[in-house]
Order: sequence, then structure tokens, then C-alpha cells
Amino acid sequence: MPAQNPEVQLITTSDGSHSLYVPALNETYHSSHGALQESQHVFIKAGLSAWLTEHPEAKEVRILEVGFGTGLNALLSLREAQTQSIQMLYTSLEPYPIEATTAAELNYGQLLGTEWEAPFGELLNAAWQEPVALSTYFTLHKQLIKLENFVSESEYDLIFFDAFAPNKQAELWEQGPLQACFDMTATGGLLVTYCAQGQFKRNLQAAGYNIERLPGPPGKKEMTRGRRS
Repeated sequence: MPAQNPEVQLITTSDGSHSLYVPALNETYHSSHGALQESQHVFIKAGLSAWLTEHPEAKEVRILEVGFGTGLNALLSLREAQTQSIQMLYTSLEPYPIEATTAAELNYGQLLGTEWEAPFGELLNAAWQEPVALSTYFTLHKQLIKLENFVSESEYDLIFFDAFAPNKQAELWEQGPLQACFDMTATGGLLVTYCAQGQFKRNLQAAGYNIERLPGPPGKKEMTRGRRS
């Protein structure tokens, strides 16, 4: 059995979507201003949609997610894969998955439309440690591993960097892990994150990324995108 995350509490954010609060860390999985709109803005609009616009002839996109969490980013990506009819290989790292009973309460499927409730359940219940084809276009590979222990022979077009904030999980935002991410990023690839901390951006730049400062989601002035030119 995978190790479980510390005790979490289900919360409702300002856009009506659920997130989780971790009392031990005094940290939430998403912005309290809106989990759904944050993920859509940071990871889909500034990440996936931006990459697809820059690569209009692409037939496949490879995504690495640091922090599977509630599965929201994966669900939104699955929806885009279906809508855009593009092959998506989605690898997600999560050493501490949430419990199935907690996952079952999340309302993302309901908010996106009833047709997404079943796919969301399949995504959450997909086996760990092996690729699972959830649709014609979307293959999910959830891995019970920390970023620092992850080794991949593949390069990724997109990295969704969705770890807890630097003041809660500082080790993930240092240059070493970011260098590992850069080394796994394909030429022309992007790393996107909600974080706009100055030291993090300097670490990202030192790893080799070109830094782009973008408007943040509601409640946040700025977000960051790194590009491997």
C-alpha cells in the first residue's frame, strides 16, 4: 500500500471547487481563491495551451507533473487531450497520495460536467507504477516517488511544477531539483508553476531556463514560466 498523506481536511474555495487543507503544514493544495480557476490558469492556459499554440503540428505532448495531489491538473489535461484530439502521455509524481475516501468527495467532475465524473473516478483509481490508457488520447502514469529519486530516459514538453510552497517544501524549489527538471525538459519545452518567489526564479534561471513572468490567477499577482530554448 502507498504511504498516505498527513491528515487533510476538505475545503471549498471561492470558485466553488474543492481543495484540501493540511493542518500539520498550515497549507492548502490550491489557492483559496479558487482551485479550479488556478489550475486552469497556471497549468492549462499558461502551460498546455501555450505549448500547443507554439507547436500546432504536434501530434503528441509529454507532460511531467510534480505533485499529483487531488488529480485536478490531470483531469483538466485529460479534457484538453479529448477536446484537441492530441495524444498525451502524462506522468505524475506523488509520494504521498490522498486516501480514496477523500478523493471520492472531490467535486471537480461535477463542476466540469457530469460527463467528466466517471473519467475523474477512473483517473483517481488508476493503478500506480504503470501506464494506464484512460482514453484513446490520454495515458496516465502515476508514480509513488519523490522528484529527487525520479530518473527518466524520456524528455518532457511540459513540466507542471505543483509542489507545496517553498516555505513548506523548500527542498523541492532549490537548484538541484530544478536542474533535474531542466535536464528532462525537451528543447522548446516549458515549466509552469504558480510560484513567483524571487529566489526560486533565480534558481530556475541558474538551472538553464529562460524566465517569463506572467500574470497570476485570481488572488495572485504573478506566476512563473520557465522555457528551455
